[in-house]
Amino acid sequence: MTTSLSDATVLIVDDEQSLADLYAYWIDEFAEARTAYDGNEALEMLDEDVDVMLLDRRMPGLSGDAVVDAISEEDWDVRIVMVTAVDPGFEIVDMEIDDYLVKPVDQPELMEAVERMITRSSYDDQLQRKFQLVEKKVTLEAAKTPHELDESEEYQKLVSQLDAIERELDSAVENFDDSDFTVAFRELPSGGPVDSTEG
Repeated sequence: MTTSLSDATVLIVDDEQSLADLYAYWIDEFAEARTAYDGNEALEMLDEDVDVMLLDRRMPGLSGDAVVDAISEEDWDVRIVMVTAVDPGFEIVDMEIDDYLVKPVDQPELMEAVERMITRSSYDDQLQRKFQLVEKKVTLEAAKTPHELDESEEYQKLVSQLDAIERELDSAVENFDDSDFTVAFRELPSGGPVDSTEG
């Protein structure tokens, strides 16, 4: 797995061709970008050189969810970032994805996500799993009310999984970089996400 952005290959998958091409233009400044305009094409273009996939969720034909399932079944070593207009639901807990961005996204946000994925590619499987769970937890806490979180079995399962992994990974903190500290500690001790000052 590539561990530097300049050597990375990013596969962008979106049925809105102009948007996929825009993302590719942004990424091409820093890394190699490939584009696919539907789910089937994405799977055809996926090979061992692809480090990160930016994946739209709602596409005609093979959906983003189905692409994730296919990649999981084939056990591809690729970080997957959903980039979608679909608000996240509790179903993302069981999805084999590494991050979830809600459109619209700008170039800095997109590049930050890609850089995080490249950095994490050097981590062992358990540490990568921790960050998958953290991203899902933060995403859900930003999208759902405290009551909805309390009532969700999926969310409670996620919290339990994260607690178990964190107990096992205390000694691995020395491997974190600054961006991962930012992600890991976006939550207050009370469990809620840090309030953003964005408008």
